[in-house]
Amino acid sequence: MTDKLPAELAAVWMSTPNHMFIEIARDIGYRQFVLDVEHGLFDLERTDRLVAFAKALGLKVFAKVAAPDGTAIQQMLDMGCEGVIIPHIGGLEHARQVTAAAKYPPIGNRSFAGTRTSAYLGGTQAYYEAENERVRCYPMVETAEALADIEAILALSTVDGVFMGPTDLSLSRGRGAYRNTDADKVDLKRVIDAAKAAGKPWIMPAWSLAEQRDALAREAGMIVISEELGALQAGLASALKDFQAVAAGRN
Repeated sequence: MTDKLPAELAAVWMSTPNHMFIEIARDIGYRQFVLDVEHGLFDLERTDRLVAFAKALGLKVFAKVAAPDGTAIQQMLDMGCEGVIIPHIGGLEHARQVTAAAKYPPIGNRSFAGTRTSAYLGGTQAYYEAENERVRCYPMVETAEALADIEAILALSTVDGVFMGPTDLSLSRGRGAYRNTDADKVDLKRVIDAAKAAGKPWIMPAWSLAEQRDALAREAGMIVISEELGALQAGLASALKDFQAVAAGRN
């Protein structure tokens, strides 16, 4: 079993650049955040400020980038994100081409920019090597093609682990809506086995308690357990339900 505490494994999924949400989550005990740039409302300027804010609080920020595209990857890394989560990865050759943008040569082909990560100075060899070590590159496993090549993808030097995309993987595999079925579990086991064989972490968005227990038992490297808009919805629904109970008690 992992020696990490549950709070160190847990992460929050964010859909908007809401710095107050980060403060609230930090005060509750969260230390890792995933920004859903692909589906969320993250323009470059506000995202840059949010990343700087989170890092000033000593928090870790990972970005699910807008697309499997070198520019999208480099923009998030130049802001100082600890890592990128790359959606819509296909087979091995696609993964090789796309993930190269997360690492400087000779490992990959990331382009240098004198931004936050280099203290707004020029790059040095020591800087490039340190960034290659610091930055985590997590392609998503959410297509049948990525699953078919998972062992080879995890063997790439530009890949530091994988991030599960259960919903899209189920759709891609022809099973329709994700329901955590036996077939879904077989796919997950293949990814976990490949990650362990490669000595690299796998990450799981686990919204149900059953999935969270399973992810803990199988030693996930990070488990995303809460989502910004879902947490807002749950809080509003709980308040209304409690109020309705209070109002009903008046009669």
